[in-house]
Amino acid sequence: MKSLIETIVEPLVDHPEEIVVTEKEEDNKHIFHLHVHENDVGKVIGKNGRIAKSIRTVVYAAGMKSNKRIYLDIM
Repeated sequence: MKSLIETIVEPLVDHPEEIVVTEKEEDNKHIFHLHVHENDVGKVIGKNGRIAKSIRTVVYAAGMKSNKRIYLDIM
């Protein structure tokens, strides 16, 4: 899942070397934290959050095979 997030975000940002995805697993959920360069946050979130919503939709769909909920935080 980390590689999927990195693959989606990499073409969107100016500083792809600063993409960091960390994973935290709790009882019934996986939480992914996406950290990008401070100048790239707006590009990943998009106008009115449209790009972030699209990224989350793809990640959630890819995670449907597991019984755990998936969350993606963009920082």
